[in-house]
Amino acid sequence: MRRSVYGMSVVWLCAAAVGYAAPQPAIVQAPSQWTAKVGVEPLRPITLRVGEQDHARRFWYTILRVENSMARDVDFYPQADLMTDTFELVPTGRAVPSDLCQIIKARHTGTYPLLEDLPFLGTKILQGRDHARDFAVIWPDFDPKAKAVTLFISGLSNETVVIDHPTARDQTGKPAKVFLRKTLQLDFALQGESDLRGDEDIRFITSRWVMR
Repeated sequence: MRRSVYGMSVVWLCAAAVGYAAPQPAIVQAPSQWTAKVGVEPLRPITLRVGEQDHARRFWYTILRVENSMARDVDFYPQADLMTDTFELVPTGRAVPSDLCQIIKARHTGTYPLLEDLPFLGTKILQGRDHARDFAVIWPDFDPKAKAVTLFISGLSNETVVIDHPTARDQTGKPAKVFLRKTLQLDFALQGESDLRGDEDIRFITSRWVMR
């Protein structure tokens, strides 16, 4: 049975629909819709030596605890992007060594003994607190000039919406359709230079749900 008492460092995020972009997530979801309860660790840097020349490479990671409070099991098809204030978009897992998750797991084994790498082909989150699952979300280093980053994590809800693209047209001349998912947005401010930043140089700003 999973432990019911979670670490104090986790920030729990409710399913309230808070956002400023249009369209916004529903205030009251439809009966068929769900949003997971999500715990988020701070964004952290980690350095790994790779290659024959033992070159030090920098990565960034956070840990998600995903809990399904619905009365049924739900499918989990996550996607996680990191975007800097210099407009660099970094998908999770890109150029990330396969053994890095195990190194992160060893670092946090006391709190997250069952830590998993974020899946790319989907999985299920079983209902109930005892079936909550912990995932490491990892990105390679980004623009050293960046002073802020935003994490976009989707797959934590099945709420979607289709809107008309403001400028693009389909083959019939009608506005092209854009598919948006309810997405968790996490904003962080950074201090110092990229290769010297430590945990103390990363400051959590805010979180909200958006349609993206």
